[in-house]
Amino acid sequence: MQERPPALDGDKVREFVIAGHGNLDRVKEMLAEEPGLINAAWDWGGGDFETALGGAAHTGSADIARYLLANGAHMTIYAAAMLGELALVKAILAVQPDAHHNPGAHGIPLMVHARQGGEAAADVIALLESLG
Repeated sequence: MQERPPALDGDKVREFVIAGHGNLDRVKEMLAEEPGLINAAWDWGGGDFETALGGAAHTGSADIARYLLANGAHMTIYAAAMLGELALVKAILAVQPDAHHNPGAHGIPLMVHARQGGEAAADVIALLESLG
């Protein structure tokens, strides 16, 4: 059995997640230093887990979201909604029909993520409005 590397430093995970909310330069710098941060999640308390991509998704930081996705971040319905990826949102809803009712990090609704995408997410917003 192959030995695993040590767990990521919690302070670095927290800093990376915070950077994901709007600091692309820091995201790039930290990811270059520690590629394992790409999908690391921080628990803000009570199981409120968030990744850097999650932070980018609810703040409308599309440039950061695209950078993270290009570097291996796991796509989520929240990031897809913010980026206006209608086909992905529809595909997830086809498999998980109530996903639009499940909040993301910090209890933020999917519609808020979509609205953060602005005009690029107009079709996603329309879809979510039609679902109620």
